[in-house]
Amino acid sequence: MNLTIAALATAAALGAAGLAHAQGQGVTAKEIVLGTAQDMSGPVAPFSKPAVNGMRMRVDEINASGGIHGRMIKLVVEDHGYDPKKAVLAAQKMIQKDRIFAAIGSIGTPTAMAAMPLYLDKGVLHLFPLSAARQMYEPLHKYKYSFAATYFDQMRAGLKHLVKERGHKRICSLYQDDDFGLEVHAGGEAALKDLGMKYHEVTTYKRGATDFSSQVQKMRGAGCDAVVMGTIIRETIGTIATGRKLGFNADFIGTTASYTHLIHALGKGLVEGFYSTCTSNYPYADDASANVRNWMAGYKKAYNADGDIFGAYGYAMVSMFATAAEKAGPKLTNDSFAKALESIVIPRDMFGFDEQKFTATNHLGSNRARLCQIQGGKWVTLTDYLTN
Repeated sequence: MNLTIAALATAAALGAAGLAHAQGQGVTAKEIVLGTAQDMSGPVAPFSKPAVNGMRMRVDEINASGGIHGRMIKLVVEDHGYDPKKAVLAAQKMIQKDRIFAAIGSIGTPTAMAAMPLYLDKGVLHLFPLSAARQMYEPLHKYKYSFAATYFDQMRAGLKHLVKERGHKRICSLYQDDDFGLEVHAGGEAALKDLGMKYHEVTTYKRGATDFSSQVQKMRGAGCDAVVMGTIIRETIGTIATGRKLGFNADFIGTTASYTHLIHALGKGLVEGFYSTCTSNYPYADDASANVRNWMAGYKKAYNADGDIFGAYGYAMVSMFATAAEKAGPKLTNDSFAKALESIVIPRDMFGFDEQKFTATNHLGSNRARLCQIQGGKWVTLTDYLTN
């Protein structure tokens, strides 16, 4: 009798161990561990902090409703300070110590590119990074997926639309001298090629620069009437402010990297009229949508801060993860998750994010973007989704 019980206990233990192995790291009977590498202390901390809040907000909602097939989500947050070397260390820690199932919402093109090979080599999913570089989904890898139109596609579509609408003749490019900036610049170049045009002038700046007078003078001297901006926050404001001071009144167009309320909150009237490509509507407390107003109120209550687009990004990416994980069923593995994600269509949400559709050969959920503009101190959506 005792031998039989012992044998059954041993078999059960072996079976549980086998199931755990089959599920892979980061998944237990009670928990799914997600990790996110963010800049909580560096130049893009104003993006990362609300993004993490948005993730936590959605995680809390999912857990409060019973989790995913009875498993609670645990979110691990690591700070890399927008430093690629620290991003690698953060990845190593989350893979080896925290045993994460997936890395979600990694912020920054250079940081994500530095760390992504580590995740993929260990079979850890790299999902929905806060970078719109093409490398986030190309070349194809079974465990990496991106949800936002690339900087390249954004600028290609957005600039073409703007030039056709505004009749620009001399388009210039100002971009950060790194992978991010080059993507934006290349997208503008492709748009101009489609229109039978070329850049009239090109100038760059190093990451961390604060003085843009020489770049602006160069573009002003070239007579540019529109400027492609491979910039983020302070570079966007600094360039436009310098331009206004020097009487350079070209149209400026950025990407989702500069699509933040911080541009109009810090730049005030100087940035009125600034264009940016966008992949959703911008959430405000007085939004026309009751769902968005309720989300903004919930965010304010939870974090004593106003929700913004990066909070919406964080919230949306956890929602997408949950949808696919639910579809994958109780036996969650990296492969079952990937198969599930590629079998569903995620509709537009309350923020207006485009429909997301992944396939076995295309790991970018949407390659479309809209054009938005600062009007009256707020972001206003000018177009529906544009295509190339």
